[in-house]
Amino acid sequence: MTGRATPGRRTVLASAAGIPLVVGAGGLAALAGLATGCSGGTPAAADTPHPTPPAVPGAALRARAATDSTALLARYDGLIAARPELTARLAPLRAEVARHAQAFGAPAPKPAPAGTTVTTVPPTLGTLADAERRLADTRATALLDAPPELARLLASMAAAGAAHVILLTAKG
Repeated sequence: MTGRATPGRRTVLASAAGIPLVVGAGGLAALAGLATGCSGGTPAAADTPHPTPPAVPGAALRARAATDSTALLARYDGLIAARPELTARLAPLRAEVARHAQAFGAPAPKPAPAGTTVTTVPPTLGTLADAERRLADTRATALLDAPPELARLLASMAAAGAAHVILLTAKG
């Protein structure tokens, strides 16, 4: 008897592994193999598993949608800067695109400084409508692989983009 009130490490390991406490030559090697992994204290930091945060379904898709909305917002700002006479017509659509960006997690957008063109494409209503159309199509396609809540948001934003195309290409 060793005078311990609690079972020792070898006893616990042996019983957990199903090795009889009266060990023969083969059992002693198995017991030694089990005991070598123990450090006697708390596990080292390298041995402690670090829990990885659970992946948020659709996080990458949501981030991409936020980036796309922010880029579209820059196109609105570029056209408004280049053609200030269109401000009244474009302001409600721009405000909606800004809300879309925020719904996808982008920070609250700030308008571009007056007189600056943000895009390299010469801004026209046609190029803006094309950008809206491409983004609406991209979102309609992306919603097929999105989790349900994000799919509903993408569908809503795709529909809004399609409506923007109609408003941007309407005469008058």
